Amino acid sequence: MTETFRPRRSVLYMPGSNTRALEKGRGLPADALILDLEDAVAPDTKDEARANIAEAVKQGGYGRREIIVRVNGLDSDWGRADIEVLANCGADALLLPKVESADMVQKAEALMLKAGAPDSVGLMCMMETPRGILNADEIAQASKRLTCLVMGTSDLVKELNAEHTHQRLPVLTSLSLCVLAARAAGLAIVDGVHLDLSDDAGFAEHCRQGRELGFDGKTLIHPKTIAKANEAFAPSADEVAEAKRIIEAHAEAVREGKGVVVLDGKLIENLHVETAKRSVALAEAIKELEDQAAS
Repeated sequence: MTETFRPRRSVLYMPGSNTRALEKGRGLPADALILDLEDAVAPDTKDEARANIAEAVKQGGYGRREIIVRVNGLDSDWGRADIEVLANCGADALLLPKVESADMVQKAEALMLKAGAPDSVGLMCMMETPRGILNADEIAQASKRLTCLVMGTSDLVKELNAEHTHQRLPVLTSLSLCVLAARAAGLAIVDGVHLDLSDDAGFAEHCRQGRELGFDGKTLIHPKTIAKANEAFAPSADEVAEAKRIIEAHAEAVREGKGVVVLDGKLIENLHVETAKRSVALAEAIKELEDQAAS
């Protein structure tokens, strides 16, 4: 499974202080888990939570799920200790909260290197402050270790003195700026959480909107939303079938030396073929992930 097509349809936050949750995560159908040391953990349990996560990740059993650890901010003693302990524990990536500059990313990377982090351990950035949004482009290009931007829409709405609305108009500009920055840098990007667990229709609408905006998936706060996120951010069977028809029609035209490809009355250009290949590759990566979880 290549990094480009690694599924991140559902990215579930799990508090590091809850050992039962860390155990349960091994059997959940989420594409990725964020084992959290920041917002979800009280100050007096930070050290215990760090030890819990280190032990859980070292024990393994999470299969091909992407394991991400959200550390505390580097302006705290907890954040530096988090990186020192967890940079080499076997997690796939460390997630930095409230990133506002390229310098913050590079300082975290320096700490990771000092702690012996392998090259395979990625860095992800929470985009959740006005300054961070305005500096999204420089943040996305700050390090070759970066793999993904993660929207923190709850904090962002608070910082903007805005409101949570059905259409998310107060944060649409921020969402789009971060998608632009991520794609320009070749990174993945996942949408923020939906806070109202009783609002199934609103969650479905935000997933639809997120996919239309270009997000790879959505961060989640409860396992009951995993299945809907997985469905919303995966290419459907019809989309995959159509993608394969586009790829084959283009390949046949190339074999016949034709410069123009028309399928069902529609002109097929290289950009359509590239999109089709991405859909097929993502569908194959999802199947690989789900087959492994079922075995």
